This record gives sequence, structure tokens and C-alpha cells, in this order.
Amino acid sequence: MDNQTKWTELLNQAVMEPGLILRAYSAFHGYSLSNQVAALIQCQQRGIEAGPINTYPGWQKLNRQVRKGEKAIWLCMPLTRKIKDKEGDKDQTVISTFVWKPFWFVLSQTNGEPVAMPEIPAWSKERALEALGIQEVAFAETNGNVQGYARKREIAISPIAAMPHKTLFHELAHIELSHTLESDFSDSEITPRNLREVEAEAVAMLLCESLELQGSEYARGYIQYWLKGDVIPEKSAMKIFGAADRILKAGQQGKGDPVAE
Repeated sequence: MDNQTKWTELLNQAVMEPGLILRAYSAFHGYSLSNQVAALIQCQQRGIEAGPINTYPGWQKLNRQVRKGEKAIWLCMPLTRKIKDKEGDKDQTVISTFVWKPFWFVLSQTNGEPVAMPEIPAWSKERALEALGIQEVAFAETNGNVQGYARKREIAISPIAAMPHKTLFHELAHIELSHTLESDFSDSEITPRNLREVEAEAVAMLLCESLELQGSEYARGYIQYWLKGDVIPEKSAMKIFGAADRILKAGQQGKGDPVAE
């Protein structure tokens, strides 16, 4: 990994290697999905046991020391800048670009005091819908082949959907990827249908595998069908990881939240 690493490469590895996302999420769930994949790939390449990850000073605060000769893990960091809002009376922080930096080490690269393993937070559909401002409405499609649909900021899932979680994630992705707003855009801005389906299904695959839910294998085939031998563009890969992160974090149990059943 270095500053030349592309989001497309990370996503392609996730699509092509079943189980990679689940292993990455289990080990590095406190980080973005793209960084989870990047960290796991580096651990695999170096023969390092995946586990909790921290910076050099972060491990020192936990009374652990990075062993001599250990090479840092590269993760992607956003660079931000301040801009004035439309009224000009407030500064807004926006991401200007992303850079890869070698600042992190996994637990197996350190020695010292034992550390508690972070718990993987539970995920709730109701929590996610509320946090994202999306409403689930009654399914009203008469075509028996339709599993679900999204309109503006509403989703509907067929009561007989074969894989309801995957369908839910797919429709949420259409909204978070702004596909449901594209009818308002100029023709040049509209994402082609095959790419919209690839983007939404890739989000569904990332989420199904992270949460160990049925549907990731079907999603891989669906993605390849719509790609028709092409590759996912870099811009789309960035959008896919971003949408999956937002949906995942929106539904996770936060501090002080009741434990999900």
C-alpha cells in the first residue's frame, strides 16, 4: 500500500475473495470499510495476525510497545479544509482529498500489557433508517419479480423477498448513492443503469458480508453480470465504500444505546 493505491483495487479484491470483508470487519470494525480491507490485505501479505490496530503513540498509551523492525500499516486519511458556508458567516470543514499514510500497527506487532478486545457493535435496521432519514413504506409493486424499490428517500421491500437483508441494503444504497435524485440532474450527470446496479449491489455485498448475512455470494454474481467484463471506475469505488460506511455506522449500536435483541 502507498499513495498510488486505488479504491478500485481494494473493491475488486473484496469482490473476488469471498470472506475477506467479514475477516476485515471482524478485526478492524472501528475503521472505514476501505481501510479494513487495506489493513487485512497488508496483514495477509506480511503474514501478520490481524487484530486491533493503533498508532505508535496510541499503543504506548495502552502500555504496549511496537517491536523493533516492525513496518507500519498504511491507511487512507482524509485531508480537510475550511470553507465559508453559503451565508458566509460560518466555516465548514470539507474533505479536499485522501492520502495514504503508514502510521498504524496491529496488536500482533506489539508487546506489553493485555488489552481488551473491542466488541463488534450490533446493527439495527430501525436505527439505520432513523439516522439516515429514510422511511420504509408498504410494498405496492404488482410485478412478482421485483424484490424492492427506492424512491426519493423511501424504500419498500417485498414481504416475500428471497434475501430481505440484501434487498434492504441494495435499496438503501440507491438512496445513499443519490441514484433516486438523478431524475433531477442533467443528462450528462446521470449514472448509466448498469453502473447504478453495480454500485448498489456492491454496497449490499459489503454490508451482507460485514454483518455475516445471507446474500454476498449472490451479490458477487449480480455485480459481474452488470459489469459485463468492465471494471468498476475509481469514482464509483469511492462512492460505494462511502455509502456502505454511512449505512453501517447509521445502524450500529452507539454508547448508551440499549443492546439490540
